[in-house]
Amino acid sequence: MTTEPHSFPRRHARTQRFTLGAPRSFTVAPDGSRVVFLRSGSGTDRANSLWVLDVEEGGERVAADPGALLGGASEDLSPEERARRERSREGGVGIVGYATDSAVELASFALSGRLFAAELRAGTARELPAPGPVIDPRPSPDGRHVAYVARGALRVVGAEGEGDRALAEPESENVSYGLAEFIAAEEMGRSRGFWWAPESDRLLMARVDDTPVQRWWIADPAHPEREPQRVPYPAAGTGNAEVRLFVVGLDGLRTEVAWDRARFPYLAHVHWSAAGAPLLLVQARDQRSQLILAVDPDSGATRMVHADEDRTWLDLFPGVPCWSPSGQLVRIADEGGARVLAVGDRPLTGAQLHVRAVLDVSEHDVLISASAGAEAAGEAETGQVHVYRVNELGVERVSQEPGVHAAVRAGEVTVLVSATLNRPGSRAQVLRDGKPTRTVPSYAEDPGMSPRVTLTEGGARRVPCAVLMPRDYDGDTPLPVLMDPYGGPHGQRVVASHNAHLTSQWFADQGFAVVVADGRGTPGRSPAWEKAIHHDFTLSLDDQVEALEDLAKRHPLDLSRVAIRGWSYGGWLAGLAVLRRPDVFHAGIAGAPVTDWALYDTHYTERYLGTPAEHPDSYAKSSLVTAEGLSSPAEPHRPLMIVHGLADDNVVVAHALRLSSALLAAGRPHEVLPLSGVTHITPQEQVAENLLLLQVDFLKRSLGMPAA
Repeated sequence: MTTEPHSFPRRHARTQRFTLGAPRSFTVAPDGSRVVFLRSGSGTDRANSLWVLDVEEGGERVAADPGALLGGASEDLSPEERARRERSREGGVGIVGYATDSAVELASFALSGRLFAAELRAGTARELPAPGPVIDPRPSPDGRHVAYVARGALRVVGAEGEGDRALAEPESENVSYGLAEFIAAEEMGRSRGFWWAPESDRLLMARVDDTPVQRWWIADPAHPEREPQRVPYPAAGTGNAEVRLFVVGLDGLRTEVAWDRARFPYLAHVHWSAAGAPLLLVQARDQRSQLILAVDPDSGATRMVHADEDRTWLDLFPGVPCWSPSGQLVRIADEGGARVLAVGDRPLTGAQLHVRAVLDVSEHDVLISASAGAEAAGEAETGQVHVYRVNELGVERVSQEPGVHAAVRAGEVTVLVSATLNRPGSRAQVLRDGKPTRTVPSYAEDPGMSPRVTLTEGGARRVPCAVLMPRDYDGDTPLPVLMDPYGGPHGQRVVASHNAHLTSQWFADQGFAVVVADGRGTPGRSPAWEKAIHHDFTLSLDDQVEALEDLAKRHPLDLSRVAIRGWSYGGWLAGLAVLRRPDVFHAGIAGAPVTDWALYDTHYTERYLGTPAEHPDSYAKSSLVTAEGLSSPAEPHRPLMIVHGLADDNVVVAHALRLSSALLAAGRPHEVLPLSGVTHITPQEQVAENLLLLQVDFLKRSLGMPAA
């Protein structure tokens, strides 16, 4: 299927959802003189360069250009680097990540498996000799060394390229040093496996042994001559990788860090700063208890700093735990029905805020991101996330305009990144003492369309919703409905941000009223809201139905023609909708759906459903392949399109195949669209474009609408 080159689906795919060319990955120098960031050269250029902004003068310069450094050659990525990018959903090329020393004068990064360093004041870059393929290079705080991983070994080299050596080498093919294991990177938000001491004389180093993890095989049916890829995948109820932690000196001498790994096997977070001893956050496998431990780097002994327990589960949050400069513990906790910021023994926020992350900790305050708490939230605050300064004197909001905001700070300089409903893309402002001084230019393309979106709430539970109508809609004629949710944990879709609704608006312009609903289990409301789905994912579907039926009282929705589409958790939700509630949903598109939760990973699935052996009913109730009434001839059989990438190593294609087999056995018609060579994300331009067009065609056929 083809279309004109400048159609929205083509531009959406070519620009990677209009994100290419936007500055990202900011680092602020502690003296406030420089802001370092990544940005590609245009809205269609995937290759990121490393840039430096002079805060006082306002001038920018390129510190490292991947094209020049590689001499125009294309990148050659190792399987390990491809896996890292898949875990982080990274679709760009060139310099996709970097790290700096504490003064933000030296940066290191990997390109095509080679090691590079950039002098940020001078704006020059050079290659350092290193055995490859290089992964995750990080300078020491004093800028004299760079540590990196190559072939499972943690290595270190002088910043001028001298003295390269291995600090730890793998004892077998199943062992690696300095890397995050699959579930840490996919589910815990921990993408790294080594941490420098603030004195630059040693490191904390993770050792991962994935021998206990079962092996799966991912084949490429389009290329039968290729061997299948053998991957360790820790499915729910099966073995996890064994993770140990060591303190290792620059001479290679190591000391193991001791804690009760049998009781707390998950290493979720590591923090090492000059404010105190190294901090670890370790979790029990059921994630109902966790410890914050301080490490003696000389002996490896640990002492408990804080312990948490929860009868459902304990969430992990970016930026914590950590020490404040005065040595107080900073953490985020669910207390008194709210998600609060605590410093030392004292909570500094209450029910008015739902804290999401700690962004920076200074002597004077803590910078956080938060949304309105359940008691303070209302329709006017729907979808907003703001940046706040918090200390013992109170709370001050840094971001002012309604929207979704994030920030990076050092010293008196903050980079505030803001997205709003009335402005395309995001804007990065440099603030000094809270006042805007610079705006970092963005080269991202303008989408050329603005969503006609209403942020509201639906149903007795006040489910956050976004309603989108065609831009040429007359306002009266009832329209067929397309529910367009994610609907699950960590996936807020109802946000006060322009570009977040572009695809939904494009579907609306094809003749639909599009409804996006964030029901129980999605982030942003309250701990109780997020934890309501414990042992029962199907509450997500109940909230979609409740929101839809309530919105129909206020909007011209044709409830005789309702479809639903989604990807990943949203794909599971779409499949569940047409199988369990065919009285409400008349067609569905399930993209990369988790159809059998026993096939999904340990840390995610067991948090919500427990283990399959201990809670088989929870798995059966939330499964599509054992859906109640699947083979009942009394129910209407609604059209269902199943879409899945054959190279997906997160939600493997077995999910789609098992659902298709179950539907076939039950005599239920359905369509399967296999995507050859596609993983859990679809970065390929033509695939992403045509996937949107094929979905519209399926929805119109299924609902009896005129073809485009």
